[in-house]
Amino acid sequence: MYKIFILHIKFIVVNVVVLFFSTVLFAQNKPFDLGSGAGQIWKVTPQSDITHPEQISERNYNTQTWVNAIVPGTVFASYVAAGLEKDPNFGDNIYKVDRKKYDRSFWYRTEFAIPVAYNQKKIWLNFKGVNRKADIYLNGSKLGTLDGFMQRGNFDITEIATRKEKNILTVLVYIPVQPLANVGSPNYVSSAGWDWMPYVPGLNSGITDNVFLSNTGEVTIKDPWIRTNLPTNARADISIAMQVKNTSDNSQSATIKGVITPGNIEFVKRLSVGSHSIQDLKLDKKDFEQLMINSPRLWWPNGYGEPNLYNCQLSVSVGNEVSEVQNVKFGIKRYSFDTIGHVLHVAINGVKVFIKGGDWGMSEYLLRSRGAEYDTKVRLHKEMNFNMIRNWIGSVTDEEFYDACDKYGIMVWDDFWLNANENLPGDINVFNANAIEKIKRFRNHPAIAVWCAENEGWPMAPLNNWLREDLATFDGGDRYYQPNSHAENLSGSGPWASKDPRYYFTAYPTGSGGNNGWGLRTELGTAVFTNFESFKKFMPEDKWWPRNEMWNKHFFGPLAFNAGPDEYDEMVSRYGSPKGIEDYCRKAQFVNIETNKAMFEGWQDAMGEDASGLMTWMSQSAYPSLVWQTYDYYYDLTGAYWGAKKACEPLHIQWNPLTNAVKIINTTRADADGLRASADVYNMDGSKVSQYSISKAAIAPDNSSGQVFTLNFNPYINDLAKGKPVTSSSSANGDAGAVNDGDSHTRWASNGNDNEWIYVDLGKVESVSGVGLNWEDAYAKSYKIEVSDDARNWKQVAVSRDGRQGIQRLAFTEVNARYVKMQGLERATNWGYSLFDFEVYQGDVASEGLSDVHFIKLKLENKNGMTVSDNFYWRGNKRKDYSALSKLPEVRLTTKYSVTRKNGKCFIHANVSNPASSKGIAFGVRVQAKNMSTGEQILPAIVNENYFTLFKGESKNIEIEFDGVLSGNDKIVFTAEPFNNGK
Repeated sequence: MYKIFILHIKFIVVNVVVLFFSTVLFAQNKPFDLGSGAGQIWKVTPQSDITHPEQISERNYNTQTWVNAIVPGTVFASYVAAGLEKDPNFGDNIYKVDRKKYDRSFWYRTEFAIPVAYNQKKIWLNFKGVNRKADIYLNGSKLGTLDGFMQRGNFDITEIATRKEKNILTVLVYIPVQPLANVGSPNYVSSAGWDWMPYVPGLNSGITDNVFLSNTGEVTIKDPWIRTNLPTNARADISIAMQVKNTSDNSQSATIKGVITPGNIEFVKRLSVGSHSIQDLKLDKKDFEQLMINSPRLWWPNGYGEPNLYNCQLSVSVGNEVSEVQNVKFGIKRYSFDTIGHVLHVAINGVKVFIKGGDWGMSEYLLRSRGAEYDTKVRLHKEMNFNMIRNWIGSVTDEEFYDACDKYGIMVWDDFWLNANENLPGDINVFNANAIEKIKRFRNHPAIAVWCAENEGWPMAPLNNWLREDLATFDGGDRYYQPNSHAENLSGSGPWASKDPRYYFTAYPTGSGGNNGWGLRTELGTAVFTNFESFKKFMPEDKWWPRNEMWNKHFFGPLAFNAGPDEYDEMVSRYGSPKGIEDYCRKAQFVNIETNKAMFEGWQDAMGEDASGLMTWMSQSAYPSLVWQTYDYYYDLTGAYWGAKKACEPLHIQWNPLTNAVKIINTTRADADGLRASADVYNMDGSKVSQYSISKAAIAPDNSSGQVFTLNFNPYINDLAKGKPVTSSSSANGDAGAVNDGDSHTRWASNGNDNEWIYVDLGKVESVSGVGLNWEDAYAKSYKIEVSDDARNWKQVAVSRDGRQGIQRLAFTEVNARYVKMQGLERATNWGYSLFDFEVYQGDVASEGLSDVHFIKLKLENKNGMTVSDNFYWRGNKRKDYSALSKLPEVRLTTKYSVTRKNGKCFIHANVSNPASSKGIAFGVRVQAKNMSTGEQILPAIVNENYFTLFKGESKNIEIEFDGVLSGNDKIVFTAEPFNNGK
C-alpha cells in the first residue's frame, strides 16, 4: 500500500513538472514568425538581374534596387503593393501588365536574428509552402529544395545559423511550368486564367505560405494524427498516431504526454527512440481507457448541431526537459456514405446531411487573403445557412481556411490539383508526394468530408489508384474518395447561366457529365451582377454604361460565356428597361435573388425524389467580377446571398412556381411537429386577395420535403395544339395528326431512326410555356423541344435525357413561337418513336383578381405561434414581365437605430417600419451601414436580413455587426431604401 502511494505521488510530480515545463516552453520558445506582416523585411528581384548569386548571401550586400516583398505572398502582389503596377483590380489594368516581367524566376532575401529566448538544442527554419519550386539557402549554404506548393520545409539550422549577427536567408523561387493543368501541377491552376479570373502575371509564384523559426530539443513529434470512432453517439473512441523523431547521436528515452480538453483527459507514454531515427507511435483505448470518452461533444455541420472542437496538447520530454509541444485541434465525428440509386449521400454521426454549399475558385486571385479574412469569408457561408464549401482544384492551401470551416461547421469537399486534361503532371512522383503532404497537413480537420481527385475528369493512370491508396494509408479511409467531380454517383456540373425559376423545379436541370436527375451536383451557377457601390470601385466611369468590352474584362461577356450574360440582360429587363448603370445594378439584385433562391429550393423540392444536395458555382469572389458569386469581392452581400440564405434555412417553407405546391423543407436532425403553414396573396396596392389565402396544420419529419397545400392559381396547361396542322419527318402507320386529334388511343409512329421529328403549327405566334407528350412503349430515350417562327430556323427551349413510357411534361420559360417541334435524339427501342398525344401549353395565363405583378407571403409557425420560417415571392400574370413594379409609389420609411461597441465589434440595432399611413408597400428594402463623412458602405458586415418587403403598418428589426476599426471615430449612418424609390 505504501509503495503504491509513493509511486502515485511520483507520477503526479512528473506530470506537474512536465506540465510546468511544457507551459514555459510554449510561452517562451513559441514559433518566431519571419513573415513581412510580423515586421520582417523581405526583398525580391528577378533572378536574371543577379550576375553573381553567391554574393547575395553576404551581410553587406546592397538590396537598394530590390523591391520590398510580401511574405507570405506572391512576386506580382509585392510589385503591386510597392506601387510599381497600377491597381490590377481596376478596369483592364491587369490585362496590360507585361507578363514577361513576372513570368520568370525571382530571388527573395531577408536577414534575421535568432531570438534570445531560443535556449533549446535545435533551431529549425520552417516553410509551409512555395509556388511552385524553390531552392533555400542560409548564410550561403543550400538547405534544400521545395518542389510543389504543399511541400513543407523543416530545416535544421542549428549548426549553420549564428547568434552573433544576423543570418542571411535567400530563396530562389522558380516560375511554374506551363501548362499549369496538368503538366505543372501541383499549383494554383487558375493562375493562367479561367472564365472567372484573368491571367496573373508570374502565375502566383512566390513564398506563398508561412515562414518561421522554431526551437526544440533533440526529440520531436511529427504529423500527429487524431482519429475518432463512434460506436454510438454516446461514446467516442480516440486514437492518436504520430512519429517521434530523435535527431541526436544517442538513443533517447522519451516521454509523450497528452492532455485533451475539454475534459482534462491525460495520458503519458514512455518509449525509447534510437539515434537519428524515427519511431511510429499509436495510442488508443487499449493503451489508455481514458481515450474512450463517454457523452462526447460531437462536431456537427451547420444546421445540424454545434461544431464542437477539442484540443490535444502533446509534449515530448527527455528527462525533465520538455523537448517540444504541439497543439492539435480536432472534432469528434464519424462520416459515412452511400450511393443508393447511384446518388452520393453524405451522413455524419449517423445523420444524413442535405448538402447546401458553394464552390471556391481561390481565396483571392493574387493570394492576398490571409488570417482573419478566412474567418469572415467562411462565417458568411454559415450565415447563408450553407454547410459545405468545395475547395475547387485544391486552390485554397492556407490552414486558416480549414480552421474557419471547423469553427463554423462548414464541411469541405477538398479537391486535388487535376483538371480534365489528357495529360499527367510533369513529375508524377512530386505530385504524389504533395498529395501525401496535403493529407497529413489537413487530416485532423473535422470539416473535411470528401476528397476529390479531378475536376470534371478522371485521373489518368497511375494517379487514380495512387490517390486512393494515399487516402487509405494516411487518412484511414475516414472520408469518401470521389475520382471525378461531376460523375460516378453525381449528377454532373452546370449549367452556369441564369434561368427562369421554374427551370430548377423541372425534371431535370441538365448537367454536363454524370447521371440524370437532381442527385448531388457540385456546380450549378448563375451570373451575379454587383451593386453599383462595388461596380464603380473597379470600373472606369467612362465604361459604366452601356455594356462594353470593359465589362467583358470583368467576365460579363465572351470571357465568361458559360455565365450567359445575354440571358442575364434579358432577365434584368423583365423589371423594365434599365435607364443606366445604377438602375441596372438595382434591378439585377432581384434577378440574383429569385434565381439563386430557386436553385436551392428546386433541389430541396426534389428531396423526395433523388436530390441529395447542391453547391453553387461560385459562393465567393476572388476577383472583382460580374458573375458567379454571392457576396462580391468587396464583401457586399448581393441579391444572390440573400436568395441563397433564405432558401437554405434549416426549417423552411417554399413555393414551387411550376406546380404551385407549397412545401416544408426540414434539413435538420429533429422532427418538427405542431406546425401551421399559411399563404396569402397580395396585389400591388397592398390589398389581400383572400380567395388565394390558405392555412393548414403540418408536420415536418427530419430530412424531408413535404407538400402542405397548393395555391389556386390557373395552371399553365391550356393546350394550344389540339386540332392544329402537324408535320413529321416520317409516318410509319398513317397521319401525324393523330397526336392532337383528341383521341389518346390513336398514335403517330416514325420510321426506325434516331433523328426523327414531329412539329405542330399553332397557326400564329403564341406564348408557349411547355409541352406534354404521351409516349407509347416505343418512346424517345432522349429528345429536345424546339420552337420556330418560320419552321426553318429552330431554337432549343428544353431537352430531356430521361424519356419514359407514358405522359411526360416539360416546362420552360415562356417563349413566343408559331411552331413547336419534338426532335428525337435517341430511341429507347429498335422501333421508331411512337406518340399518342402532343400538347403545347399556353404561357402567360392570368389568374382572377390579380394585378400585373402580385406577391406571395408564406409563413410557418410552431406550436407556440412563433414564426420559424417566412418567405416572399413576386409573380407576374405575364411571367417574364415585372415592369409594373416600377409603378409602385414612393414611400417614406421610418427608421430608428442605435449603435453599440463591445470587444472591438460594432453593432447596429435598427427598426425599419412602413407606416400605416404610407402610400403603399415598400418593396425590396435594402439596408446599409455607412460612414457619415464618406458615405461609403461599411464592409464586411454581418446583416440578418435585406431586400425585404414591408406592407403598410409592418416593421422589421435589423441587426448589423462589423469590426469597429472599419468605422474608426466616424459617425455611423443607417439607411433603408425600397426598390420603389429608385426611379
